[in-house]
Amino acid sequence: MGVGNGLFMRFGEVSGEKVSSRAGRATCYTLAQARRHKTFIRRSGPTEGLQCTCRRPLKGPPVESAAMQASPGSENARPPLMRRLARLMTWFGGSRQWWATGLIGALMAAITEPLMAALLKPLLDRGFNRGQLALWIVPTAVLLLFAVRGIAQFISQYALSRIANEGMQRLRRVLFERLMGAELALFTRQSASALSNTVVYEVQTGAMLLVQALLGLTRDGFTLLALLGYLVYLNWKLTLIVAFLVPSISWIMKVFSKRLYRLTQQGQQATDELAYVVEENVLAHRVVRLHGAEAAQGERFEQLSQRLNRLAVKSTIAQAATTPLTQMMASLALSVVVMIALWQSGEQGLTVGGFVAYITAMLMLIAPIRRLADMAAPITRGLAALERGLVLIDEVAPESQGSFALAHAQGRIELRNVQVSYRSADEQRALDGVTLTIEPGQVVAFVGPSGSGKTTLVNLLPRFVQPSGGQVLLDGHDTSEWQLKSLRSQFAMVSQDVVMLNETLAANVALGAEVDRARVLECIAAANLSAHVDSLPQGIDTVLGHNATQLSGGQRQRLAIARALYKNAPVLLLDEATSALDTESERLVQEALQRLMRNRTTLIVAHRLSTIQHADRIIVMEQGRIAEQGSHDQLMALDGLYARLQTLAVRSATPGQEPTL
Repeated sequence: MGVGNGLFMRFGEVSGEKVSSRAGRATCYTLAQARRHKTFIRRSGPTEGLQCTCRRPLKGPPVESAAMQASPGSENARPPLMRRLARLMTWFGGSRQWWATGLIGALMAAITEPLMAALLKPLLDRGFNRGQLALWIVPTAVLLLFAVRGIAQFISQYALSRIANEGMQRLRRVLFERLMGAELALFTRQSASALSNTVVYEVQTGAMLLVQALLGLTRDGFTLLALLGYLVYLNWKLTLIVAFLVPSISWIMKVFSKRLYRLTQQGQQATDELAYVVEENVLAHRVVRLHGAEAAQGERFEQLSQRLNRLAVKSTIAQAATTPLTQMMASLALSVVVMIALWQSGEQGLTVGGFVAYITAMLMLIAPIRRLADMAAPITRGLAALERGLVLIDEVAPESQGSFALAHAQGRIELRNVQVSYRSADEQRALDGVTLTIEPGQVVAFVGPSGSGKTTLVNLLPRFVQPSGGQVLLDGHDTSEWQLKSLRSQFAMVSQDVVMLNETLAANVALGAEVDRARVLECIAAANLSAHVDSLPQGIDTVLGHNATQLSGGQRQRLAIARALYKNAPVLLLDEATSALDTESERLVQEALQRLMRNRTTLIVAHRLSTIQHADRIIVMEQGRIAEQGSHDQLMALDGLYARLQTLAVRSATPGQEPTL
């Protein structure tokens, strides 16, 4: 599907298809290829997939993405089970000594299984019939066997716990590091609840299920081999009948494991959607209650909950059907064996002890066979959960960056014909050919109607938004040439949406740096917040809680100003920093802002006249372009858009209210 002179492609999330442009210049096969062409990627709907706009042809052969390979609709594209398990062992295979300990423990526990049955033969043949066994031998042997078995199982379980937790810690650490450095488009494609669910719960669930299943597989596998070996030793002819169980059980497990994998993936998606509904309603609880939308949101939650319930029932059916089918196979073999054993007892002189030992060992086969049949469910669920995290590692590219670094920039900003397109080339651009130069120390205010591109322009500087065309330069270097850490250290931001972490007040002020208590107190004083901090029970060591919601709007803004003062960056970005404050709070914030703006290049996005009219230059934005620029007096004399906005603001302001553009 072509869009203008560019290309409009789609990543088929379900089908794994590729869609070429009518221009015939290129096709994007992976997210990584699209990123190399600086394309914008967005989610267009729950099933439509990801779309992007390419401007240059691709080189090299097409490569399918791992996300496509792992999609529910591409069952045949998944690698073999052993290859997938081997890949996961790179995370859980590092603790070799614990794997060895666990396997040895499982092997010792398995060896004790046939010995329990083996005790019956001398007990019946020599003890009851002939009275040749001392009374203490059998009880001692039983106690010894159970002691060895208990110790071996304890060692195996302890090793399992170490393997699972250490592997889980490694995988979580890498996932969190990948999130911290991931391209920003990830956070528009996936909700916070889905990402946190993957990093915290999916990894934990998957690790415990998979490692426990693999050690159980080892333990029961050894037990099965030990019992079969003992059965062959007693009567190899009868044991041949038992051998037909292996292919039949393997077929049952293969059929049901495929269905379980599909249902598990669908269940993960349904869980994410349900968690997202809960997250939305928790964050927007005031809006929901104000509009009386509780019933509608409850129905939305109920629909998703019912879908998750249906998937859980289907998964239970698939899992539960495995056990009775396996047991039917085992009972059939047992019936035939009993019939033949009774015939052999008369024809070949099979003793009572031998017969009982053989039947007991064969009955003991049923338990490990049943557990092995049940292994399909935890292995499938564990794989699905962990592979979700691996897809996040494989498919999420880190932010691109250059090599240039500077400890402290002068603060000269230059935009050269900058364009930003959030969607296709045919739709209106957020920024369209913006050219602007801001000298160090200048205070520049941006005003204009909503959607004119003010916030987009500010977000270009720390590279929270990527330009579709043109250049953004800081101190003469394109922002793409900077190391991201160095680039972002040059900016401090105070916006209307203040974000605080659930840490101490001092840690929030010194965010990203070492806490210097003296500097923290100085910054708090400069932000007009000392009186409130002194009233806190633990002062700057008080934990603020979730996003510091116990603070007022003005206190949160002043805390953000204290954070910006502590950072001491050469460029200051103010995005509607006083938009939602009352008169007294705004006065305190404005005083703090005046201290913060000294000797700094400052970009202000605001609507209140008191905030912008003293700026060195005012940039008037309209439809992504610079409509006018100049000082307050110059723009009023020009009698253009700025003058009209100010006149309208003054007329519409109520008595005693600050005029707002």
